[in-house]
This record gives sequence, structure tokens and C-alpha cells, in this order.
Amino acid sequence: MNLNQVTLPVRDMKAATDFYEKMGFNLIVDTPHYARFECPMGESTFSLALEPNLTHQGVVIYFEHPKLDDWVNELKRQGIEFDQMPTDQRYLWREAMLHDPSGNKIKLYWAGDNRLNPPWRKA
Repeated sequence: MNLNQVTLPVRDMKAATDFYEKMGFNLIVDTPHYARFECPMGESTFSLALEPNLTHQGVVIYFEHPKLDDWVNELKRQGIEFDQMPTDQRYLWREAMLHDPSGNKIKLYWAGDNRLNPPWRKA
């Protein structure tokens, strides 16, 4: 089994689509109510679904990059605002945090081998 994608609810499709394109994702489906992106590395995709009356935020989406600090600095130069700059976490990941225009939480991170093989992994 493989995870196909995650779909995020958005209030404003144009603002959300522009935001994710600015972050470097490749737009492959673009309709007034749905958009789908390819990640620039690997084969993962994610999508956006228009929910104009969106009131609940419970999703956190993680995007991994081996040069996290460089990526974050490039995004800042493009005007993307961060709630947390790259920070080493107690669970051995380095993470930055931001929100998209609809309020969805995004974590940009690098975990290296600790992503799948942390010291506390079950055998």
C-alpha cells in the first residue's frame, strides 16, 4: 500500500493555487473547485478542494527537503511568511512552520534517517 495524496480544504482557490505554485509545486490539474500538484522531488502529489465555508482546521501537511534552511530562505525572499523558522525538534526532525492562505498548517522539515528509523522505532 502507498499513500496516494492528501487533499487540503481551501477558502479561495486562486490564492491557494498561487501560494503553492510560489512554494515550487507543479500544478497539474486546475479547475475552479479543485487543483492538484506534483511535488518537485519524488512522485507524491497533493490537492486542494474548494470549501468556501471552511471553519475547521485539523490537517497538518509535511513537505520534506534535504536542504531545508536554503529552501526556507528562498521562500522568505519570495514573501512567504513563517510562524517558526527551521528549529531542531526533540523528536530529531528539523522543522519550519507556516500557514497557507486558508489557514492550513504546513511543516517543512528534514529528518534524514530519523524519518523512518528513529532510535525509538518498534522492531
